[in-house]
Amino acid sequence: MAVLNIRVDDRVRAQLRELAEDQGVSVSEYVRDLLMEAVVPVHEQELKHGDEPPAESMRIADRQMLSLLHRILARVLPQDANDVDGDLDYQLMRATIVEEGYTGEYWYETAGFKAELSKRACGRVKDILDMFRICTYSIDHLRKAGVELADQLVYELEFMGFDHNDALEGHMASYVKFLMRDGERWTELQPQIERNDDGNSHSLMLDTYLRMLAEYRRIVDGRKRGSNRLDHLLSEDELVRISEARVHLADRRAAED
Repeated sequence: MAVLNIRVDDRVRAQLRELAEDQGVSVSEYVRDLLMEAVVPVHEQELKHGDEPPAESMRIADRQMLSLLHRILARVLPQDANDVDGDLDYQLMRATIVEEGYTGEYWYETAGFKAELSKRACGRVKDILDMFRICTYSIDHLRKAGVELADQLVYELEFMGFDHNDALEGHMASYVKFLMRDGERWTELQPQIERNDDGNSHSLMLDTYLRMLAEYRRIVDGRKRGSNRLDHLLSEDELVRISEARVHLADRRAAED
């Protein structure tokens, strides 16, 4: 294992020691985990995630474009239109808002729009799905080979979805549904999603998944690359390591004491 030496101010070192003590780990372990977060990468907590806030101002060109679109839509809607696009009067009202510059009503233009799910967050969702996919294949392969795996281990390596009551995780849950919409990708996880209330974990899972993902990547990174189609599968010991990562290291050590 490589050794990395860095120089920091005494103040920074003291702060690192304090943060490490709060986590119940050594300074070296704490810094190593921070580096792993930068490489993995790990979760960057958004301050707020939910509906897109309305603009406080719009460029005149944007207002002209929106006005034109609302007026075109107003003319092409059926007379009995009553869906999300509303009717003629509704679209003309929205055209009036942007034409007159009623900034207090600009929320009409963003109502129903969610804040963007970042590229990093989208990547994390795909990586999490891939990890559980490999875990599922590995469990099936081991069982076919006659290896008896503990039911608790198998349960802990099942994809339980995301918390629909959390803005960010709920957005990730909808992204999972979008990714699996055509029934061609991650199909082996569909039964797990169905068993877990259609992918609603009812508790925050992202941090847990990211700890598991960090351990999974450590395992993959420590392997020699092979060409055999089974080289990507995990051993029982490796599955146990990923399962144990569900619990924070500090909590695991506290339980052992």
